[in-house]
Amino acid sequence: MAKKQAFGDEAQALKAAQRKMAKVIISTKNARGKFAFKETMMDQENVNEFIKSNKG
Repeated sequence: MAKKQAFGDEAQALKAAQRKMAKVIISTKNARGKFAFKETMMDQENVNEFIKSNKG
């Protein structure tokens, strides 16, 4: 059976309740010259602040 779809105000409320997530990958270079990568999942609103704080 097909899933029942919600329309109108109900659908908009459900969509607004979902969190918008982003995957951020930060690369760092160690003493040997190799790169290491750090992956983090976070809210889209916090991405720019996270990148600024982890620049090196």
